[in-house]
Amino acid sequence: MLMSMTTSLRRNPSQLGFRMPAEWEPHAGTWFTWPRPEGISFPDRYDTVPPVYAELIRHLVAVEEVHINVWGREMEETVRGILKGHSVPMERVFFHPFPAYEPWCRDHGPIFLVRERENVIERAVVDWGYNAWGGKYPPFDLDDAVPQHVANYRGLPLFSPGIVMEGGSIEVNGQGTLLTTEACLLNPNRNPHLSQSEIGQYLRDYLGVNKVIWLGEGIVGDDTDGHIDDLSRFVSADTIVTIVEEDIEDANFQLLQENYQRLRMATDQNGHLFKVVKLPTPGFVEHQGQRLPASYANFYIANSLVLVPTFRHANDVRAVEILQAEFPDRRVVGVDSTELIWGLGSFHCITQQEPAGSRG
Repeated sequence: MLMSMTTSLRRNPSQLGFRMPAEWEPHAGTWFTWPRPEGISFPDRYDTVPPVYAELIRHLVAVEEVHINVWGREMEETVRGILKGHSVPMERVFFHPFPAYEPWCRDHGPIFLVRERENVIERAVVDWGYNAWGGKYPPFDLDDAVPQHVANYRGLPLFSPGIVMEGGSIEVNGQGTLLTTEACLLNPNRNPHLSQSEIGQYLRDYLGVNKVIWLGEGIVGDDTDGHIDDLSRFVSADTIVTIVEEDIEDANFQLLQENYQRLRMATDQNGHLFKVVKLPTPGFVEHQGQRLPASYANFYIANSLVLVPTFRHANDVRAVEILQAEFPDRRVVGVDSTELIWGLGSFHCITQQEPAGSRG
């Protein structure tokens, strides 16, 4: 039975010893929400997208379980056929009738927390409010309900902060520091009644962090108003990779420089400076005259594996090499995301990690 710990205990996750783990900590699995042909995310290009999902899942099932939210039995059978047609082993693929209008599981999916007590890893779920990036793409009521379904399925405590927050807007090092952007979290289309300090307190209370680093603007073409997972990512507790644009004439050049300078001066939860590693950009990626938010920072970290979006650009190889150097104990694989980015998101945007817990 689903239990609301905020209601029953009147204490927040941080007070109860929970924290949001870093993405590189051990996973039980990865969650997806399968895109609908009638959805709005991939106008006129839907048929090119399922093969990208299939390739990602083929890599992932070699290292962990994959859980896929679908509308029902008919969609499940269709997706099974697609995955089998792309030689995906199905033993570690699980389907769930948790429908959502659009496929961006990073933003509407559950945020898992962990705590360790007496050598047992316990888990919980945070159910932030979801309003499709400031009410841009209604309806979104089904998407908003996904964390509740997952918590119920897993039998995990559910914390409901009562404010809007997307998973792609936050990034943690698992040791107490969180990265985010002013452009997104302070946008009045999310939580206009809250100040920056009040939002920061919610992050501390519900994610178990004690230090919040605020960057500025997001990249051009990002309809999320500046998600951090297109900009800067932790690759270890003390190292951040951040994208920089080398073309001074590019619209992203100055804003990325400003974010880079903020990171160079930022300190962690213990007051120590970070190692900051530069990632290139794939330049100007567009479709039908629209600039797309293509970024190598939108990689996904799985058990012993990192999946990096590539864009048929000369910097693809360089980006994969940089990330491989930062993840020496993981296999870093570039996968073409050119078709997926037409939906204005990439690999990190469509995935949500479920941390491992102790099995009873």
